[in-house]
Amino acid sequence: MEINCDLGEGLENDAQLMPYLDSCNIACGGHAGNPDSIRKTVRLAKFFQVKVGAHPSYPDLVNFGRRVMDISPAVLKNQLIDQIQQIQYICEEEKYPLTHVKPHGALYNELANNHELAMIFCDLLQENFPGKILYSPPYSIIENQARKRKIPLMLEIFADRNYNEDYSLVNRMHANALITDQEEALAHVRLMLEEKKIKTLSGLYIAIHADTICIHGDNPGALNILKIIRKNLNF
Repeated sequence: MEINCDLGEGLENDAQLMPYLDSCNIACGGHAGNPDSIRKTVRLAKFFQVKVGAHPSYPDLVNFGRRVMDISPAVLKNQLIDQIQQIQYICEEEKYPLTHVKPHGALYNELANNHELAMIFCDLLQENFPGKILYSPPYSIIENQARKRKIPLMLEIFADRNYNEDYSLVNRMHANALITDQEEALAHVRLMLEEKKIKTLSGLYIAIHADTICIHGDNPGALNILKIIRKNLNF
């Protein structure tokens, strides 16, 4: 089990969070990020020997990539390729590998349920970034498609987000979508790791298996959550 975090999104806490991570997902221009911020974050990851991944999204800086865009599949595919290539080139220049790709925000959620979009995303990975690991939600369409195509996978759970009964994340518009309290986050993760289940927002328990745990870098409690998880859980 590893811990990952979404970074390079214009916040000031990347350097504080990085020492507690196994991997990071760097914004590459779709919802946030530019060549300077990408390079800075890649260098920080290299210093702490944290694995680097691309964090592409709908090209939507205004809404931070958290709304589904009405965009043609061909245009979206090219936009995503451009985003991932941007960080790949910088990693090559910094002589540090790009190991994985993790979609962001609305794109991540859509890939879990949209067959056409999942096919497009798997196509672009196979055609342009073969061998890169896909960070994917479990029990999702994108996971199923990736397995059929033998795309390397890391199944992901969230330490700081609440879940619905269909494994989707509670919408951020909901008051209880985000977990900011460190003790609550620890209990949430402990249940997922030790008992292999999630307590959903409705109170129902659903089975879960995962390979990596995400804490969002923009969570105000991110640093404390990372510290308490590292301190109390054996990985």
